[in-house]
Parts: sequence; C-alpha cells; structure tokens
Amino acid sequence: MEFIALDDQPSSVVEDVGFRSLMKFMEPRYTLPSRRHFAEVCLPEIHNIVAMHIHELLASDIAAISFTTDICCSDVSPVSMLSLTAQWIDKDFNLVKAVLHSREFAGTHSASAISEAFEKKFQTWKIDKTRVHAVVRDNARNMTKAMMDSGLASFGCMAHTLQLAIHDGVFSQRSLTDVVAICPKIVGHFKHSPLAYSRLQAVQIQLGMKPKRLKQDVSIRSNSTFYMMESLLEQKRALATYAADYDLPATLSAHQWHLVENFITLLSLFEQLTREVSSSEASAADVIPSVTALRRLLSKQADTDHGVKPTKTSFREAVNRRFDQIQYDPMFCIATYLDPRYKDRYFDEDVKQRAREILEAHLLPAAGTDDGMRDVERAHYTERKRQRFEEILEENGPERTSTSVSQQLGIFLAETTFPRGESALCYWRNNHLRFPELAQMARKYLSAPCTSTESERLFSSVSHVLDEKRNRLCCDKAEMLIFVKKNMHLIKK
Repeated sequence: MEFIALDDQPSSVVEDVGFRSLMKFMEPRYTLPSRRHFAEVCLPEIHNIVAMHIHELLASDIAAISFTTDICCSDVSPVSMLSLTAQWIDKDFNLVKAVLHSREFAGTHSASAISEAFEKKFQTWKIDKTRVHAVVRDNARNMTKAMMDSGLASFGCMAHTLQLAIHDGVFSQRSLTDVVAICPKIVGHFKHSPLAYSRLQAVQIQLGMKPKRLKQDVSIRSNSTFYMMESLLEQKRALATYAADYDLPATLSAHQWHLVENFITLLSLFEQLTREVSSSEASAADVIPSVTALRRLLSKQADTDHGVKPTKTSFREAVNRRFDQIQYDPMFCIATYLDPRYKDRYFDEDVKQRAREILEAHLLPAAGTDDGMRDVERAHYTERKRQRFEEILEENGPERTSTSVSQQLGIFLAETTFPRGESALCYWRNNHLRFPELAQMARKYLSAPCTSTESERLFSSVSHVLDEKRNRLCCDKAEMLIFVKKNMHLIKK
C-alpha cells in the first residue's frame, strides 16, 4: 500500500503481469491480495495510522500553527479541491509540515462556503483558532473575505502578488505588449505541429546546437513568460534559419529581439526572487528584505534599460503599490526583526523605530502571560545548562520584567547578523536559552511561509493521482492517497 501511495500507482498495479511476476520471483509463496482489498482495506488503515500521528503532533507543545490554502480543478476529473496544509516550529526548533486536507469542494466558491469549509476542517483536527498564526492564500476576493469572516489572520501569497505586479507593468508599454503577444504564436506553431518541430530539430542539429523544445507560456504558472522568452532567445539563430525556408505565423524584428533580450534581464529579477521566496525553507521574514532589494534594483539604471525603461518604471510603481504597508504589518515586521539574518537592516530609517515599537508591543504581553512556555524553557535550561551558578539561581528568582525583555531585544539586535546562507531556526535552536521570550516569539512568527507554494505543490500531486489511469477514482480515495503520500515522512524516517 505504501508503494501504491508513494509512487502514484493505481490499485490495478497488483494485477499487472509484470508486477505479479516480480512478486512471484521474490517470494513464490506470497499470494497477492486483490486490488479491491488494497483500495477498501489497506488504504483506510494506513490513512488512519498517519492521521492519528498528526493528531498527536498537533496536540503537542506548539506555539502557533501557520497554514496555506488554495482551490484547484483537475484536468481529467470534473472536481474542484480545497487544500489546507499546516506548518509549525516544534520545541526543538525544527520546521514541521503536514498536509491536512485536499478535499472535494463542490458548489459555489463563495466566501461563505469557503469559510464554512474551514470551520469544519479545524473542527476535524481539533485546532482552536487562537493557535492559528496566519493563513497564506491567493489574492482572490472570495478567499480574502472568507478568511475575514472566519476571524483568521491571513495575507496574500507573495509569489502571486509579484506576478500581479509583472502583469501591471507589461501592459504599460505598447511595444512590449506586442512582443509578448507574438512570442506565444511562435511557440504554439511548433507545439501543435510535429512536422514543424521535426524541421526545427533538424535545423538545430545542422547549426551544431543541442535539440531543445520551446517553452510555452502558461498563465497560471509564475514566471512562465520569462521561461518562454528565454527559450526563444536561446533558439534565435535556429528560428531565423527556419523562417528562411518555412512559414511562421509571426516573426520578431531586430528591434523586437533587442526588446526581448532586455526584457528577459528585467524579468530575471522577479524570477530569482520568486524562486527564493517559494523555497520550502522561506518564511514571512523574507518578505521585507526581498521587496527592499527588488525596489533598489528597479531604481538603479543599467545598460539593459534601453527600450524597456517605461516598463521598469511601471514595475517599480506596481511593487511599491502592492507592498506599500509591509514594513508596518506586524506579521512581516516582527518576523524580520526576529530573523537573525536580517534583524533591522532592511527597514528604512524613518520607520525603523516604529517597527521596533511594534515588536516590543507584541513582546511585552507575551512575556507577561506565557507562563507555560517559560516553564518549558526553564526545564530545558535546567537540563542542559548547569555550568553557571548565577543562572541556576535565576531559575527560582523573580519573574522577568519588561525591562529584561527589552534588554534581550537590545542585546539580540546589537550582535552581528547571522550569515544569510544559514538557517534562522539553527540560530534559535542554539540561542533560545539566552533569549527565551524572543525565541518563543520566533517559533510563532517564523512558522509562516511567505507563499502558498505548499498548496500549489499539493495540486501537482493531485494531477498525478487523478490521471488517465485513475480518472474515475472517487474524491475520498484520492484524498486518502494524497494524504498518505505527503505525510508518510512524519512517521517513516
């Protein structure tokens, strides 16, 4: 059953001639159960084992839980699915991720329907809303309103917001809009004609180039326009040779090729940033530094600005408009301050003091009410640190005051920043005893990702489960398979 779930195999694989021959060769005495046994007995059984383990994890000492969510439709099965993934930082400062739901979402996708679905999901997993730190969603109005109606703190996916900024900038310059419209026509000519592609392949070989396919622009995939133009520019010589002998639905002039080259250089800033914030280790702390760096790059003049300067200006204005309040948003502000790689380095001077006040305003209540967390820290302290007599006495001393919290923050900010290539959680794992209140806040605020990539990757798994071989698979079975595949790592090291 693990083999079927982890490798996206249909249950019918146990009836395939090759698989049965393999099993017979390995152990002739073994009798394979029927496909029905695997689907009706083994799958629910392994699903329950994994679900019980996740229930135990969610009931453990977790400072706060962050979530990602999205809605997706399958190409081979006429169903919509609503996802919910969770991630948190455990007491040992390890990032833990789990897929909670990828469930059929029938009917209208209204805000009230989404809100009701979330209520049921949290009830299923016995998650109190007070433990929810943030929900990362797309920027659609129905999803935004649903989170507000549910009383959940949420913010839009940064990668999606960056793509909206690109969309705003591209259509601000007519000459570039024309180029963006021509490129898909050229790619589509070879995508829809095997003969045209074989001819292009022959040209590539004739020119001593490695045969490569052109990449298509897909509106729902971020940076696909960049990858399409990059593949076209790479095959510029081959396309020119092809156009000399065969017809193309559209061609680019020398000036337009120059625009493509400069536009690729401009888009590469967004592509690199999107890859970084979409990594599995990225957190909300990466938003302010990333946006600040992007703004600076878009403000600098470069030789490659020729022909795309209006678009570059529009990009900068779109980024400023869509990220205008992030330095004042506690979700991002506190996370950045508590990331030892960033601290207060990426805040403008006029807002740095205000950002610190936001952090202290959230720190003081936490220091005064989080008695349970303080007890946990003391237990770790007693177990691991017995060298210094003064520190042992401090365990039974008076409660820490707000002054000690401010002192912790001052010492933390005064120290040299952690190397950017290192893990922020590694720092807190080694220093949580020095800064106990800061460490507990870090467990909460660094748990939030800055994109909904986890949900989008989940939908890639959905497309592998609901494929041509399993297009009649019911949604309950599909969700069980996805759940087992994505969460098996939590119980199998």
